[in-house]
Amino acid sequence: MKKTVKEIDVVGKRVLVRVDFNVPLENGAVVDDTRIRAALGTINYLRQAGSRVILISHLGRPKDGPDDALRMDPIAARLSDLLGVEVMKLNDCIGPEVEARLAELPSGGVALLENSRFHPEEKKNDPEFAAALARLADVFVNDAFGTAHRAHASTAGVAALLPSVAGFLLENELLQLNHLIAHPKHPFVTILGGVKVSDKIGVIDRFLDFADAIIIGGAMCFGFLKAQGIDIGASKVEEEAIGVAAAALEKAKSSKCRIMLPVDLVVADEFAAEAHAQIVRVEQIPEGWMGLDIGPATSAHYVREIQMARTIFWNGPMGAFEMEPFSSGTRAVASAVANADDALTVSGGGDTVAALNRYGLADNLDHVSTGGGASMEFLEGKELPGIAVLQDA
Repeated sequence: MKKTVKEIDVVGKRVLVRVDFNVPLENGAVVDDTRIRAALGTINYLRQAGSRVILISHLGRPKDGPDDALRMDPIAARLSDLLGVEVMKLNDCIGPEVEARLAELPSGGVALLENSRFHPEEKKNDPEFAAALARLADVFVNDAFGTAHRAHASTAGVAALLPSVAGFLLENELLQLNHLIAHPKHPFVTILGGVKVSDKIGVIDRFLDFADAIIIGGAMCFGFLKAQGIDIGASKVEEEAIGVAAAALEKAKSSKCRIMLPVDLVVADEFAAEAHAQIVRVEQIPEGWMGLDIGPATSAHYVREIQMARTIFWNGPMGAFEMEPFSSGTRAVASAVANADDALTVSGGGDTVAALNRYGLADNLDHVSTGGGASMEFLEGKELPGIAVLQDA
């Protein structure tokens, strides 16, 4: 385990906190503040200790330096509302002007630096950029589990230069995910959806060793169906995923874990809410049509499996749930997971969280991870650079 912010002296110190405020914006306002709220425990603990709290995060994927649409101002405004104090928003994240402004930050005050990815050196983990960040603080706290799998300057680089520990959000993520794989009750059901098989093959491979069933939905199911020789019409599929899926299906033959695939689908003649749609068996997708949701028979089959589970991990929706005609499968799975009172229920991934929030079910799960890619890599057994660099307990 790693040291936490409670195990280091932060009283009156300048504390740089890596948070994950990569949240959706519309018309210059935050539309989902889940990730901001998740960091409040660490921020308020530091404020009460009289720390000068300096927050840094990325937002979106700016291509060529600063992008006005991806500035942190809306996030600073929302955070100010949540904290009940004005957050000092800075126009950069390094440099003499930033250092001068931070010198004015009072004890218990909170500052938010500008989008770290406005500097290309961030993703390159540039040593000089990391050193410039380190000059801003006395202590570093990583509370951004969602970026812990990235060896960037604001996650791994700066952590190597300062006394560095985990925040409460990061600590809880590690505890929950460790518990999921260290002491699972059986039956253990894993639900995997979304688009890319390649992003999840490591988890599929590992879970085949100790889960009882892996439920497959979303566009990633088409790699598995095509690997079985089924014509998938115009459904979206990664060509490289077919071989990956075939290997997983082959491994499952000698495993106690079952890979469960759709038996029917909701298909449409185009990717649009107003498209013509029909329910068909997976072997009967019309030419030129695409699968956009699991069908009712599949939903019922998956729900029965979920209801028997004692441990459940869910990552990825069952279809294009953002469009109402193709939301039934994701809604059915979300409801089944949320109502699995006798099971440990854990979910991860931005789209999964969005679905749970859409249906008002997020609070019903035991743990909703703030990191999709990070949680998947952790469950694969990979070492996460943003965690490895922190001080050991």
